[in-house]
Amino acid sequence: MIRNTFSTLNGIGERLERRLWRSGILTWDDFINNPVLNFIKPDKKSLFDEQLSFALRELIDSNAMYFASTISRREHWRLFDIFKENAVCLDIETNGLPPNRGGYVTLVGIYDGKDYKFFIRGKNLTVKAVNEELSKYKYLITFFGSVFDIPFLKVSMPDLKFDVPHFDICFGSKRLGFKGGLKRLETDLGIERQEAVRGLNGYDAIWLWEYARRGSSETLELLKMYNKEDTVNLFKIADIIYQRLRVQTGIEEYL
Repeated sequence: MIRNTFSTLNGIGERLERRLWRSGILTWDDFINNPVLNFIKPDKKSLFDEQLSFALRELIDSNAMYFASTISRREHWRLFDIFKENAVCLDIETNGLPPNRGGYVTLVGIYDGKDYKFFIRGKNLTVKAVNEELSKYKYLITFFGSVFDIPFLKVSMPDLKFDVPHFDICFGSKRLGFKGGLKRLETDLGIERQEAVRGLNGYDAIWLWEYARRGSSETLELLKMYNKEDTVNLFKIADIIYQRLRVQTGIEEYL
């Protein structure tokens, strides 16, 4: 989708983007190779050509950090198909308090489409361990993570690095008309959870941690299972939301 995108250029909105598509300018290469576009001033065209040529080189080099800094987060979803094979889903659990009032992360779950990994407070949850894991990936997927998970982590573990494009499914789904949190979205999309954690929510996760902290291995396993369902399901949902957002742009009409 990113190669079909022009609305990330300063001065080109979604309406002009669709006009380009209607004119047969479907990709960055089409734009660059077309010397004259009557509805774009020559000086602007030259500037856009330069920007797109540079972006193409960065895309070929798979430079995710470049796109994280040059494209508004609202449009990071457009990079999903490019970086899907190097994407990671992230979800955290906490003790229920704000990070500046005694709150802390109890568990960080990470899923790359194949393997689920977890980092637990008091065991393997360290800045070094999480940074080493995150450094393997070029694209981040969360649900409401731009508002909760990432800010919480940055306060409680300031040296963590988040410098790749971030697809926050929460806001992508809202653009499509979905309402509610992750559990409701899963239901709307027909995604089921394992029976052992079906119906559990974030408040339950807080109490599971409290019992686990007191020594209950059974509740710790349940907490890990709960987080795994959250994290693994993000990948399934991201694919669905990406495809629907792509259709919503109208690009399919011109391909």
